[in-house]
Amino acid sequence: MLELLLPPPVDPLWDLTAAFEADGRAERLNLVLGVYRDHTGGTPVMAAVREAEIRLAERSESKEYRGLSGNTAFNRAMLSMVLGSGGAADRAVAVQTVAGSGALRLLADLICRTRPGTTVWISDPAYVNHQPILEAAGLKVRTYRWIDGHGRADPAGMLRDLGAAGRDDVVLLQGCCHNPTGVDPDTGTWEALAELAGRAGWVPFVDLAYHGLGDGLEADLAATRMLAERVPEMLLAISCSKNFGLYSDRTGCAVVLGASRQSLRHAETALQNAARTLYSMPPEHGAAVVTAILEDDGLRAAWRAELDAMRGRITANRADLSAHLSALGWGTQADILARQKGMFSMLPLTPDQMHGLRSRFAVYGTASGRFNVAGIPAHRIPCLARGIAGVLAEGRVPVSATRAHGG
Repeated sequence: MLELLLPPPVDPLWDLTAAFEADGRAERLNLVLGVYRDHTGGTPVMAAVREAEIRLAERSESKEYRGLSGNTAFNRAMLSMVLGSGGAADRAVAVQTVAGSGALRLLADLICRTRPGTTVWISDPAYVNHQPILEAAGLKVRTYRWIDGHGRADPAGMLRDLGAAGRDDVVLLQGCCHNPTGVDPDTGTWEALAELAGRAGWVPFVDLAYHGLGDGLEADLAATRMLAERVPEMLLAISCSKNFGLYSDRTGCAVVLGASRQSLRHAETALQNAARTLYSMPPEHGAAVVTAILEDDGLRAAWRAELDAMRGRITANRADLSAHLSALGWGTQADILARQKGMFSMLPLTPDQMHGLRSRFAVYGTASGRFNVAGIPAHRIPCLARGIAGVLAEGRVPVSATRAHGG
């Protein structure tokens, strides 16, 4: 059997991570994976998470199965946090998942079960795992424009492309802090998307993985809440990996909004059935931690303060890097960087230039130009800026010619 297996493609992010681990240079810098790092380069456990874990350990509750929907208190907390009380939350069902990727896959399976052969539209460029997850579930994928040749938002191109999306289609949108570009639509563009969805009848599928790390929790959720109030049906994939720091605990939630209780019951059962065949039940620990935080006023306030501090560090890193690039004579590229938000940014570099950044300066980012702003130690920013300026200077390639695709 195994002799018939053709060489499968390697995951580009983990392949780069393996190359980083094998790199013996002391100055190497890993900006590939999307994890928050503090000024020491570590990924700390949030204080609110640690306190919640202590309380849970002291209670030492049973580790009995939770059921196919996972922790129902966690699911209610996710609905309340993301959609607010009343309104859209009253016409939604939620199922705990194995992180945000698990939510994406469960919802992709639901789409395929409901409308086999559905086309799902994703941004170009997109999160590296969006297309593989959708295609693994049996769905067709098309792309719509997200940025122009200068690395800026392209709302006209996006809306023009999505004008071809039909009633049986689904459009995958990132609710905030777009991965990989760091470029988000403005309020007017979100309003236009809601109007287009209502008129054309396609279903919005919102991926929420970085809320709280862009403009603040409430501001980052505003577009998702607006869409939920204006469309009859919507899908939501929610991750707690970044804003709670629960990366390895794999904590997420799949949400379906519908127009009738019967359709929601059917959707919930379909999600449970899909979970049963994929992993049966999700892990409890991370969900219990999030629930303990969100249900306790003191822990919730502490978590929000920590989240704001993380956002502040990311914002400061981006501003500092932009300022250093500008001082080195790369003002246009610096301006592009300064307008981006969230954990990731996309450098206006070609794959060859990203390879040069890796080989000459030991800085690891993806071939598309994406790098993790939250992973930069503050004292390394001047050196990083010099490396970026160095590879830019080698070819003096205009920014308009350097748009890279992929995740």
